[in-house]
Amino acid sequence: MKRQIMKIALVSLMVLGAITAGFSQAKKPTLMVVPSDVWCNTNGYMQVYDDQGTKVKIPDYKRAFQENSDLLAVISKINGMMAERGFPLKNMESVIKTLESERAENAILTSKSGAGVSESPMDKLKKTAKADIIIQLTWDVLKTGPKKSVRFTMQGIDAYSDKEVATAGGTGNPSFSAETAVLLEEAVADKVDNFNVGLQRHFDDLFANGREIIIRIKKFDSWKNDLETEYGGKELNVVIEDWVRANSLKGRFSNSDATENMMLFEQVRIPLYDANGNAIDARGFARGLQKFLAAAPYSIVNKLTAKGLGQAVIVLGEK
Repeated sequence: MKRQIMKIALVSLMVLGAITAGFSQAKKPTLMVVPSDVWCNTNGYMQVYDDQGTKVKIPDYKRAFQENSDLLAVISKINGMMAERGFPLKNMESVIKTLESERAENAILTSKSGAGVSESPMDKLKKTAKADIIIQLTWDVLKTGPKKSVRFTMQGIDAYSDKEVATAGGTGNPSFSAETAVLLEEAVADKVDNFNVGLQRHFDDLFANGREIIIRIKKFDSWKNDLETEYGGKELNVVIEDWVRANSLKGRFSNSDATENMMLFEQVRIPLYDANGNAIDARGFARGLQKFLAAAPYSIVNKLTAKGLGQAVIVLGEK
């Protein structure tokens, strides 16, 4: 009897160990910590552009990193806290340097007919870093006599769908510490684990059900056909919808809008990784549709562009 009980106990321990190992080996989302637009605006790190008479502000991340030592220290501190908990990180400062070396910040994609797609600095950061989740960080220092504290907000944003998937915020206890990064660490310490639970829960859902992306279908004015043109007795819009249904994960997507000139697919679920373990983004997924339409019997010349990681546009009729 004792021997049987010992065997049962040993098996139980082995099962528990396997379960624990499985959790420890679970793949975690890749993160990138960035200062929020609010922080950049409050601290004067914005660029202003004239967009057809409307002034548009966008964050000047490069100048913020070059001029604000607190920013470097704060992001380094949050990066360290996340790394200690096993979350892979992309360093924002390094990503910005990569963008600079490739002169990607001012890049504009144009068609031969002059149509173009421009991207925000954040879209470019997302494409270069290829992080799963962007942690937007806002903080300010409060003073109470000789003591200081930090008030902060952290928002976990899905880099593909731009949906908020986790949030944390609060104010740390007043302290005599003069270092903003230390004050922030103290304020974040008791909230970061619940925040990370939210991040992991979202990532687990992505593993089970796929990422969400958006695909837009448009046409150039120069193209004589439209999305209601029939190919083999089937309208082109139906052909495209059938392809999205067949290739999206579990056939999950929403055809939000459709006319003879455009189609909009939202909440298109795609796998996180391809067969080689590489992350799949909207452009990579839509490339399959691009090639499908360019091949016989459709032979439609088309142009594929992307906005960030989560949106792809296929324009029919030209390159």
